[in-house]
Formats: sequence, structure tokens, C-alpha cells
Amino acid sequence: MKLAVLSRGFQSFTQAVDHRFGWDRMPRPLGIVVFMGLRDKLRRCNLFDTGCAPGTPDQAPPPVPPRYVRTIEGTYNDLEYTNMGRVGCRFGRNVPLQETVPQEKYALLNPSPREVSRRLLTRDRFLAADTLNSLAAAWVQFEVHDWFSHGKNPTADPWPVPLAKDDRWWEDSRIEPMLIQRTQPDNVDDPGRVAPTWVTTETHWWDGSQIYGSNEVMAKALRDVDGRLRLDAGGLPPAELLDAVDRADTGGAFWVGLGLLHTVFMREHNAICDHLRDEYPDKRGDDDWLYHHARLVNSALMAKIHATEWTPALLGHKTTRWGANIEWYGLAGKWMAAHFGRIGKGEMISGIPGSPTDHHGCPFSLTEEFVAVYRMHQLIPDRYRFCSVTDGREMENLTFPELGLDHAHARLEQLGMANSLYSFGISFPGQVKLHNFPEFLQRFQRPLRQEDIDQGHQPVVDLAAIDILRNRERGVPRYNRFRERFHKRPVRSFEDLTDNPVWAREMREVYEGDIDRVDLSVGLYAEPFPDGFAFSDTAFRVFILMATRRLKSDRFFTVDYTPDVYTPAGMRWLEKETFGSLLVRHYPELAATVNPENAFKPWRPVR
Repeated sequence: MKLAVLSRGFQSFTQAVDHRFGWDRMPRPLGIVVFMGLRDKLRRCNLFDTGCAPGTPDQAPPPVPPRYVRTIEGTYNDLEYTNMGRVGCRFGRNVPLQETVPQEKYALLNPSPREVSRRLLTRDRFLAADTLNSLAAAWVQFEVHDWFSHGKNPTADPWPVPLAKDDRWWEDSRIEPMLIQRTQPDNVDDPGRVAPTWVTTETHWWDGSQIYGSNEVMAKALRDVDGRLRLDAGGLPPAELLDAVDRADTGGAFWVGLGLLHTVFMREHNAICDHLRDEYPDKRGDDDWLYHHARLVNSALMAKIHATEWTPALLGHKTTRWGANIEWYGLAGKWMAAHFGRIGKGEMISGIPGSPTDHHGCPFSLTEEFVAVYRMHQLIPDRYRFCSVTDGREMENLTFPELGLDHAHARLEQLGMANSLYSFGISFPGQVKLHNFPEFLQRFQRPLRQEDIDQGHQPVVDLAAIDILRNRERGVPRYNRFRERFHKRPVRSFEDLTDNPVWAREMREVYEGDIDRVDLSVGLYAEPFPDGFAFSDTAFRVFILMATRRLKSDRFFTVDYTPDVYTPAGMRWLEKETFGSLLVRHYPELAATVNPENAFKPWRPVR
């Protein structure tokens, strides 16, 4: 009891210090202390169960697999609650459930999501994030396809989005009123449910499902012999396989950026298979053993890269760069981990991997609020300049639509993986700000099948308007209430929200002077960012909570992050590899250009 009182006192103290001074203006050690207090308060106050643990209750879990197997559907990660986090589980919440009831239809559609898109989000000019490269933008989309998907909704009752008289969307698209399909509803009967809930078509775990599949049919189609994944003669995923995966799971969103990372990590899986077969000759011919161990190592490597490289690149403040490494290595650091292993069981000294599993009093799931803060389409530039890694000459200058699903495989064949990776490495993504949303994504042409069109899906959509409506539809609080629920002070005026007077005036007009109506995404894009940040401090509060939770709840990153489960060779692979090292290993011609500090930061151009 005394310990709990002291813990709550510490949390309140760090929140007060953050309110008074701001963590980003403190010396780094004090900033880390504040992080710890904020994280602990978020763990205590911002995890709400929607009944997600049972999964699909009409389905019995499959037979118990060996301990090293990440199942395709996500069962048996928690060996006591075997359905926790499986495909079909509900998204959880980070705010009280009674506050997640969507508003009635008039408020849901006002101000019009399309008008918010046009007047506040449309890219006026490209604002480059020059501390990053375009691989960082492709990476977040690659990972999102592993983490969450709400699936397709077959309902014939889409949202009719109001359009202004001067809106050219009607004229350009030749489509009648803008319709946005509703999110696939959760049809599980639950009399105790206080607000609508939604389920995921992916597992909730960090398990590489974007390249391994989330159902048995797709998983088998992806597999080759000797535990390997299928690649064509050119070392790329087969074109027909990419098409099938994309149309089934991502609605036509596949493009060259995703193709690069799918190829790299499918090749990495195969390299791990070959290494394990050499290290353990008695396992040659045991396809399942090789496949499952390679998947285990490959998925953990993606998580490590995200935690120790992608996150510090996007959160470039001196405190958060250090804090992100603490998540994986603890206060003792990487050198101590490499030479002495874990020091104790806790996460503070030696990091989360290998520490005890802890769900923090709430069954694990990803949350709708976590989905909401990952809306980062502004990272996508308008054009991509492809250059030769050999001599730096320009090969192509292409728009994003020219790199989409119907062209991705052919472009990678034409340009080559090494040249394409190099070109992404030397180019900049966009800033996640107002007036930096790519205009071509506001008239995005989707490759639809006839059955999709028959169900009311429109071939042209405004992704910015969809992003705005999705948060409202799913009961995500609007910006000011979101700040309060994540223990930040609400803003009092539009000038308090942003330091850009033009943006303040525009938001006042769109939201008719009511600061509390500002949509979450709009507020996140408008507020000033801490030094070195690629996104807002308010969004960062969700990351403080959920980034560690995805590791801390997963036995493959906690109690089963051991040589017995991963194999000693697998653990050594994880310890030594970085994103840059694996890129160079697969494509040696990149050695002279990859940024040695962090492969998500700008690379050295070839002269």
C-alpha cells in the first residue's frame, strides 16, 4: 500500500513538473525521470478493456504449438488467455469507454471532413523533413500493415459527406456525392458494451504479419521450401503474390516503398533460415522448425529496428533519443547488454526484452487512439527521383501514382533494389503538419474489383477526409479533450494551439470559433513540435504508453526472449544486426552511402 501511494505521488509530481517546465526543456536525466512518471501514470489511467481478450468466442484455439511458434492467427502468445490479441479481437481504448460513443450524425459530419481536408490539410508547398530520409516514411506504413487493419465494410449505408459548392472533387472524379464506407462493425453480441467497438483483421502482436500473412491460406502461399519465403528469379516477391496480399489486406495501397521493405525482410527471413540450417545441421529438412525460428528472429529484428533506430530518428530530441534506447537496452545500455547480459529482471536497468511479462491490469490489445495518432500521410512526397548508386545519375523522376500497386513490381525490376533503396535514402519525406497532405491522396484512385464497386466503394477517395471521419466515427476524442485525457492542459484558444497566425485564423473559420471542436488530427498537425520531433508532443503521449506495452505484453519479447526459444544463433543475430547492416549485407553496393549513425537519416550522395 505504501509503495502504491509513493508511486502515485511520483506520477503526480512528474506531471506537475512537465506542466510547469515541459520535459523537452529539462536536462536529459530529469527529462527521463519525467518520462518514467508519465509512462507509469498512463499505464495506470489510460488502459481500458473493451472485452478484447476472448477474441472470436465461437472459435476454439488450435492445438497448442511448440513454445517457439508465433501462430498465424495470434493465439497462444499469452499461454493462460490463449485468444488474447488474436485476429478478430477488439481494439482497446486509452480513454474511458463512456467517452468513446460517437456523436450523432450531424455532429459527426460537421464541419465536413472534406472541408477540413481542403482548407486545412491540402499541401500548399512541400515541407520537407530534412533530418530523415524517405525510408522512414515507407517504414511506418510497412509496420502499420503489421499492427492494425479494420478490414472492409460490406454495408450499403456509407457516410454521405457534405461538399461545398466550389468543391472540384465532383467535377474531377465524375462521381456523385462523396461517400465514405463505414468501419466494419463488431457483430459480437455483448449486452454489457457501453460504446461501439471494432475488431482487427490482423493480430494485435508485433509479429511481422505484413510479410507472413494473418490467415493460413496466405501464409501457405508465401512459403517456399526449407523454411524459406517465396522470391522470384530477380530476388523480388512474385508479382502475383504481392497483388493477392495487397488486394486482400491493404485495399490497393501497395507501392514501391512497401515493395522495398517487403523484399528486404523476406530476403532477411531467408538469410536467417540459411544461417540456422548451417548452425544446426540436425534441423536441415525440418521446414517448420526453420520457418518458425526465422520468423521469430525476423519479427524481433523489426521491433528492435523500430525501437532503437526509427523512433530515435523521428524523435530526434536529445532526451527521447536516449529514452528510446532505454526501452530496448535499459539504463545499463547496449554495451553492458552485449558484454554482461541482463542485470536483474526489471525493465529499468536492462530494458524490456527478457523482463517479466506485464499487461498492467488490462488485457493486451492495440487501441483506437493508437491507430489515430499513426495517421501520417504527410510523410509522402509528391515525386520520387531515382538515381544510380554507382554514379549518381538520374534514372527516373516519378510521381507516387506511377509507383503504385499496378507498377510496383515492374518499377523495382526496372530500377533495381539497390538503386531504389539508395534513392529513398537520399530523399526527404514530408513534415507531419497542416497544409502538407499530398493532393494526389485527396483524389486517390483505388484499384477496385467489381464486387467492391457493387458494395458502394468509390474508385476515387479523399484519404485526408477519411482520416478525419474515421476518428469521429470511432469515438476518438477531439483534440482538446484528447489532451486532457492524456494529462495535458487543454488549449484555451486557436492562438494557444499554434504559433502560426494564418493557421489559427483558418481553424477558427472552419470550426466556427469553437476550439473544442478541433479534430484530433488537425490539432496534432497544428501544435508546435519539440526540437527534433517529426510529430507532436500530444501524439507522443500515446507512444510513451503503447510503444512499451507492445513489447511488455508479448511473451516473445519478455519471458521467452531467451536462447532456449530463439536459439543461441538467433540471439546473436539479433544482437549484432541493425537496419543499415542488413541493407549492406543484402546489397553490398550500398556500403559507401548508408548513414552509419542511423539508416533512417539522410544518406551520403554518390558523387
